[in-house]
Amino acid sequence: MELTPGQELALTTDDGRPLSRLTMGVGWRKVATAGAMGTGAPDVDLDASAVQFAGDQLFDLAFYNNLQTRDGSVVHLGDNQTGRGEGDDEAITVDLTKVYAKVDTIVFMVSSYQGHTLEWISRSYCRLVGDDDVEIARVDLFGGPSQTGLVLAKLVRDGDQWTLKAIGQGIDAKIPTEAVAALRPFL
Repeated sequence: MELTPGQELALTTDDGRPLSRLTMGVGWRKVATAGAMGTGAPDVDLDASAVQFAGDQLFDLAFYNNLQTRDGSVVHLGDNQTGRGEGDDEAITVDLTKVYAKVDTIVFMVSSYQGHTLEWISRSYCRLVGDDDVEIARVDLFGGPSQTGLVLAKLVRDGDQWTLKAIGQGIDAKIPTEAVAALRPFL
């Protein structure tokens, strides 16, 4: 299902049971004409991150330099520094059954470690894959914002139910630890 910013999707199976495991995949390509005269431009190193909040307080995060949360519920599967290749460039798994009880929101974001604005990327996307390896939601972004970070989507807990909310909003951040204040308005 293609989502646009602002849309929501309940994370349940066809028979209404809550999903237990998800994979968030992110992909991007460098704009072909990026850089001086379109040649010799460096690769754009985007980093996928999942930031857990309890209320408006940072609880934990998973990103290239901290591959899993303390509760083991969120695991980053490795850093791609170029965006080259087919399929997801970076992926983060979430075991919703292991998320610490105080965590009510998990925000998915990407940021440009080297400080390139996201105008340097094209055909970026965030997709969510369920337990059965079937894509359940996707947000495609064409033409990045003038900031160095992008809030893709968030998972919000209500009891034992989780909802995906598409965001697609630019923020100024190169690493997720400096993005916490910029993420709070999306909680």
